[in-house]
Amino acid sequence: MSVTKSEIVATPAGDARIAWHRAAAGAELVLALGHGAGGGIEARDLQALATTLPAHGVTVALVEQPWRVAGKKVAPAPKTLDAAWLAVWPALEKEGAPVVSGGRSAGARVACRTAQPLGARAVLALSFPLHPPGKPEKSRAEELALATVPTLVVQGGRDPFGRPAEFPGGTEIVEVPHGDHGFAVPKKAEISQQDALTLITDSVISWLNRE
Repeated sequence: MSVTKSEIVATPAGDARIAWHRAAAGAELVLALGHGAGGGIEARDLQALATTLPAHGVTVALVEQPWRVAGKKVAPAPKTLDAAWLAVWPALEKEGAPVVSGGRSAGARVACRTAQPLGARAVLALSFPLHPPGKPEKSRAEELALATVPTLVVQGGRDPFGRPAEFPGGTEIVEVPHGDHGFAVPKKAEISQQDALTLITDSVISWLNRE
C-alpha cells in the first residue's frame, strides 16, 4: 500500500505542493504528474495512477502547481508553469530513482517542453491537448516532439482537443475508447468507467516496465 505525504516546494511562481504516493518496498521509478489548467490532482486518471502504481514499484508524485496551491482559478502562462516544474524537479530526484515526467492536458505540455533540460527518463502525456477544440490547424505537435525521450500518449477516443488518429505518425499512443478529455465515458458505451481507468493504469504499467 502506498503512503501519502504532502511536501511544499518553493518555486519562482510561489509554493508548489507534492502529494507523494510512495512504493512500499522502495521505488524503481518515480512518476511525476502535473495537472491540467481546468482542474487539479483530483482528476480521475491521476488518482487512479497514484492508487495503483505504488504496488508495482513506482512512486507517484502528484504535483500541484503554485496557482492551484494559492487557490487561483486561472492558470498562468506556459513559461510560468515550466519554471515551477523545473523548480520542483530536485525534490523528485531526491527519491534516488529515475524520474519519468508526466501530466494531463496542460501538465502534459509542461512535461514535454521541459523533459530534455531536466533529463527526464521518459514522458507520460495524458490527454495531450494537440489543438484547441475545433481548431486542428493550431497544432501543438511540435511541443510533443520536444520531449526527445520515449513518450507515451494516452488519449480519449472522443477528445475534442485531439483524437488519437490526429496525432503524428510514429506516436506511441493508447486510445481509451469513447473517452473525452477527462477520460469520462458515456454510460451506454461498451466500456465502463472503471474499465477505462484500468486500461489506463495497465497500459502505463506495461510501458513503464519497458522504460
